[in-house]
Amino acid sequence: QVQVVESGGGLVQPGGSLTLSCAASGNINSIYAMGWYRQAPGKQRELVATITTSGTINYADSVKGRFTISRDNAKNAVYLQMNSLKPEDTAVYYCNLEDYSHYYGLTDYWGQGTQVTVSS
Repeated sequence: QVQVVESGGGLVQPGGSLTLSCAASGNINSIYAMGWYRQAPGKQRELVATITTSGTINYADSVKGRFTISRDNAKNAVYLQMNSLKPEDTAVYYCNLEDYSHYYGLTDYWGQGTQVTVSS
């Protein structure tokens, strides 16, 4: 079993900053990538940012230049520094882990989500 736990959400004013953290533990085979997704009310879950073990990073266009993803491979952790937050960034943010095994291939694991609310 693999556990993925997020922390760091909260209420912030427009233009403010927040940092989300995520740590994975348990029966991990080999992490291929970790990342962040978000889901706003009434909308589908969307990619925010991902980072592979080798350091390849992908951002959604809507967060480029404002959000920064980073990773600590030794701790199986991923972070999301969010700056210049906008009301449209309000969503539940989910941490994702892509675990690779030779037998099963890639398996997705998700955290429980952390609420980020941007409002004055």
